[in-house]
Order: sequence, then structure tokens, then C-alpha cells
Amino acid sequence: MHLYIAEKPSLARAIITALPEPHQKGQGWIRCGRGKDAVIVSWCIGHLLEPAEPARYNPAWKKWRQEDLPIFPNPWQLTPKDGVKQQLNVLKSLIRQATLITHAGDPDREGQLLVDEVLKFVGTQAPVKRVLINDLTPNAVARALKAPRDNKEFRRLSHSALARQRADWLYGINLTRFYTLTYQQQGEQGVYSVGRVQTPVLGLVVERDNSINDFKSKPWFRIEGQFQAREDEADQRPFNARWLPGERFQDYLDEENRLLDRSIAEQIAHEVSGRPGTVTESRFRDRPEPPPLPLSLSALQIEAGRLFRMGAKDVLDTAQNLYERHQLITYPRSDCRYLPEEHYHQREQVIRAIGRVSPELNTFASQLDTSRRSAAWNDKQVDAHHAIIPTLRTSPSGKMTAAEEKIYGLISRYYLMQFAGDAVHREGKLTVNVQEHRFRATETAILTPGWKALELKLKEADREPDKPPLPRLDLREPVICSNALVKERKTQPPQHFTDATLLSAMTNIARFVSAPELRKTLRETDGLGTEATRAAIIDILFRRDYLYRDKRYIRATDKGKLLISALPDTIRTPDRTAVWEATLEGIRRGEDDPRTFLESLQVEIRSIINRRSFAATDGQATSTPAGDNNIHCPKCRSAMVARDGKFGRFFACTRYPECKGTRPIEDTQPQDGTGQKPIPCPHCFSPLVRRQSKKGWFWGCSNFPSCRQTVNDDHGKPALPLRNST
Repeated sequence: MHLYIAEKPSLARAIITALPEPHQKGQGWIRCGRGKDAVIVSWCIGHLLEPAEPARYNPAWKKWRQEDLPIFPNPWQLTPKDGVKQQLNVLKSLIRQATLITHAGDPDREGQLLVDEVLKFVGTQAPVKRVLINDLTPNAVARALKAPRDNKEFRRLSHSALARQRADWLYGINLTRFYTLTYQQQGEQGVYSVGRVQTPVLGLVVERDNSINDFKSKPWFRIEGQFQAREDEADQRPFNARWLPGERFQDYLDEENRLLDRSIAEQIAHEVSGRPGTVTESRFRDRPEPPPLPLSLSALQIEAGRLFRMGAKDVLDTAQNLYERHQLITYPRSDCRYLPEEHYHQREQVIRAIGRVSPELNTFASQLDTSRRSAAWNDKQVDAHHAIIPTLRTSPSGKMTAAEEKIYGLISRYYLMQFAGDAVHREGKLTVNVQEHRFRATETAILTPGWKALELKLKEADREPDKPPLPRLDLREPVICSNALVKERKTQPPQHFTDATLLSAMTNIARFVSAPELRKTLRETDGLGTEATRAAIIDILFRRDYLYRDKRYIRATDKGKLLISALPDTIRTPDRTAVWEATLEGIRRGEDDPRTFLESLQVEIRSIINRRSFAATDGQATSTPAGDNNIHCPKCRSAMVARDGKFGRFFACTRYPECKGTRPIEDTQPQDGTGQKPIPCPHCFSPLVRRQSKKGWFWGCSNFPSCRQTVNDDHGKPALPLRNST
């Protein structure tokens, strides 16, 4: 029996349309064809399996306790996901009967893993083939089914996805538990989740918000001169030019070369007004600009966010509908902006299909040159999937929503641009010297719109008007500065992130990294997250109360800011996390070892927990604990809070019910030393507590009896040397 396993039911339905009839439907499968040539098509429903919860490895790990951290599973286990166990049982039965299996997961990292993990979980000796389906139209699916490859060719893609999955588990489980427990000891409530990708994204937003809050506007001054040629036979059109700062004014400039001193600005304006000058640079050209490449998912989300103010997840969901329900576009979760050269032969059919689906775009078809071949068609730039483009389908499956029409139109415009002429820009530059001061004037305008006729624009009011044409003056042409004005400007803070700009920041994360070598490395990677996960990451941060919307802007909540302020740079900045993405890509290419990657991650997690635990017990981890009067629990040294009880107010441990330590409300200067900042045990770094024996006061570990370390008392403080352990 030949078994096809699709990633989801919609892909299974597309495969069935390309297979012979009759089609017999069963529970979780469909048989296509008759007799020995019949094949079975079944499907996953996304991931049918998930990494086991900590309690599966050790029942004691069900409770969140710092003494259990870090948690490192060995060996790793998968468990069936709730709600899809029935389909997993169907696949188990079919896999055990199959003599040939075709893996039809989506053509990306996750699509490879989610079928591979089911095959490994069930176990099979049958050979496994792989088909890559980017386009759900029947002809495209049929072509893909005729070109199967050995699934072993994609094992490194699966290793990369598995390393990502396990890294997320290790990072998320350990650090979320650690920071949540740390904050609970300080009287905070709720869960403080930490993620391999989500936390650096939150860090970007917090850093931007802090920059805006700390920003202090200051005035700066622009000097504009009004010039005109002096010779009668020269082009007499007047033009404005801006002053360019020279070396001798460096002390009066900020980091962006803006002049900060009004008196200097007025002095320069006075020196040049009414004075003659000379043209020292004259450059004019017509610059052609080729069309932009077709869209990847990130590019689509950024453009839709900018033009339509759609959220990243809304764009992805809409594109997914266009792909699965309407079959009007190719696979949307693509990180590629190039097309296979074979697709060039379908260009006229695709253009006709666009005209049928979006009649308003049909008017551009007559102006296109289908003999043009842009840089988009390049097999060397195409891997598992290609750019998002319209399919050959000429009508949707039912009425499209307004959002679907916008997204389809945007994707179609970028495809049609490949057959439009270059946009030609008219560019000019004049540099003038007057009294040892330099002024520069520039002009720019669209001479021939070309592909820009298809470009969607924001409201005209939001666009800068084109600069007027400059006079065509020759080098060393004499001019005169008829007047010079000083215009005061104010420095502006950066803007809060929007969906579009945050996605752009995640995609081009190298811009936010200071180390030159690391920045160079990051330019070669996909940034934070993947095309398929970025929208979900942003959505998670909203759902976990780390981000909120202020009209169209994305801002960090107090909870988000509190978490980021406590995290080390290796967690809150994109540097390390983005390098991990590069490592995962290296695993896919066979250049890196997933075991080495996970081992180094475990070392890092252990280091973070040990270092931060020591710092917390030494009073250095974060700000002053949130308990009343900094009173610490006599049992575990966690912060205490005042509570109302049956017999009045009292201090209770913030770790209740795990710890039931209490003390009287009047006991604000306890003799056991818990009124001062925690002092770490020299052996295990748990807090020391001052205790009294028959022989007098001494300091013992709060982790007794697990740790029996003791320290002599020196007038209410721990003293060295150590007492003998008992």
C-alpha cells in the first residue's frame, strides 16, 4: 500500500484532486483509485506530537521549585497532543500497513519535522519519499507528485527543526520557571515567561520605549542659501541649497552632524549673504531602477502593515486562506523572493488569471512586456519554496473578504511588476562654495514611472513633494548667494514600533547589534524567528501581557519592562538568539552538529541559573525585594509580606504554600539575621540563617538538612573561617 501523509487536511484535499478516481472516504483517510494501483491519502493536523512535559520525566518536576532547576530531559520523549489522538491512531494503523510512504509536509523546517516525528514515533521499515508542494492548484500538485525525492535528502532539515524544538523547550521551561519563582519570592504575581525568540523581541520594544521616554529634545539649526547664476548666458533659475558643515565646526555638531549653536548659524548666514560663489560640483543623471522582487511572507507582512495597517498575524491568516481555501496564491510561509526558471513559462497564464480575479489590475496587462525577464527567475536562489505569487486559478472559492482582496492584489502587483519597465529617476546635484562655506542642492523626480505605476502609495499628504528641477550649471560657474536663512528645528525621538516596523526589525535584526563581526554574521541569516513564526511570536507577547496597543503603535507593559530589566544581555538582546538561528541554518546545511548546539545551550542555561541564584541570595539580582521592610523568611530567606490572619496581621513567606515560614508583625529587627540582606552559603549558595545553640549563635544553611554547612557568628554577621560541617 502506498500512503501519502499530508501536513493538514487542506493539503490532503489538494493531493486527492491530482490522484485517480474513484475516491473512497474513510475515518481520517481517503483511498484513490482501484486495485493494486490504489493509494491512501491521510493527514496530520499540524503537530500530532509534542515534547513531553517535565512531570512525564519526573513527577517531582510538576511543581515549580528552584532546587529542581535546571531540568534537562534524557532521553527526550514525545507525547500525543490532546484533541488529535484519534488521527494519530489512524496514522499508526496506516503506517504499519504501508509498503511505500510519501511525506507531503509543507516545504519548510516545521513541515519536515511534523511528519518525520510521527514516522519515527510509530516506527516503519517502508521506504519514504518526499514531495514539495508550493502551489495547491491541481496541475501544480500533479507536477509535484511526479517528482518525488528520497526523504533522506531532507534529514538535516528535520534535525534543524528538532534542535529548534528542543532548544525552545529547554530555554522556555527552565528560564520561565526560574524567573517566575524569583519574582514570586519578591511578592510579584503571575508567570514571567521567557522564550528563545520572544524575549529579545520584547527587549527591542522595551529598549525603544525607554529611548523615547528618556529622550530630551534639543534645538538644531539649518542654514539655507538662495542662489542664482551670475552670467547672463547661464541657466538663471534660482535654487536653494543647504549648508554643509566643515571640519572647523565639528565642536558645534551632534552625532548626526546637526549644528547646535544658533550664534554660529547666524554668523555663517551673515558671512555668505550677498556674496559670490562658485559651482564646485555639477552632476546630473537619469538613474534606472529595476522592479522589486516578488514577495516573501515577511515582505508581504511589512508592506501590508505599512499600506493597510494590518497586523502580522492578520496578514498571515489572510494569506493562508488565499492559499488553502481559495487556492489563489502559492505557499505563503515562504522566506524566498525568487522564482524557479520553469515558472517563467507560465507567466501569460498567471497574468490572465490575475485579470480575471482582480479586474482593476487587468488594465495594466496591456502595458506589460511579457518578453521581459527580471532578476526574479533564478534557480540558484530557490530552495524548498519560492516567492509568493498568484496561481493559475481564475476565480476564488466563494466571495473574498476585503482583507483577502487587498492581500491578493498586493501579491499580484509585485508579480506584474516583473514585466513592467524600469522606473527612471531624474537626479541632480550642485555643490557651491561661498566664503569657504559649502552648500549643496539636490533634485529628484520620477522621469518614467515604469513599474512604479503598479506601486500602491499612502495618501499624497504623507509623501514629500518632488524637488523642483535644478538649473543646469557647469563646473566653476559663478553664482551669487542672494540671501541666507537660519531655520530652527527640534530633534525628534524615534517612533514606537508598529506591526510593520517590528517585523522589519525582526527580519533585519543586524541593525540592532553593535558588534561588527556579529552584525556581519546576522546579515546572512533570517533574523529573529522564521517567516512562519514571527507573527505568532508577536501575538504571544500580547497574550502574555508583555505588550499592548496604543492606537497603531506597539508598546511594552510594566510587566514586560520589569522582566527585561532583570535579564542578562544574553537573554534580552537579539545577539545570541539570532546567532542560534544561524546555527540552526548551519545544521540544515550540515555544517553544524545539533548535539553540540544543545549541549552548549544547557551549559548556558546552567550558568544563568547558578549565577543569578547566587546574585539573588547576595541581594544583587534585581531591585530591593518587594516584601514589607525587607523582612526575610526565617526558613528560606525569601521576601515576606504582611497578611491578615485570625489573630491579626503577621508576616508570611511569599513562597507559601511551598514554605510556611511566618514571624510576628512587631519583629522588624529579628535576631536570626533575616532582617538584613541574604548572605549565600559558601557550599550551595542558599541563604544563611542565624541560629542559636547551647554554645551560642552560629549561621546555618537555610537548605538544611540537604546542606549542613555552618559558619561562625561575628557580632550578628557570618564570619570566616568556616565551622566544621556537622
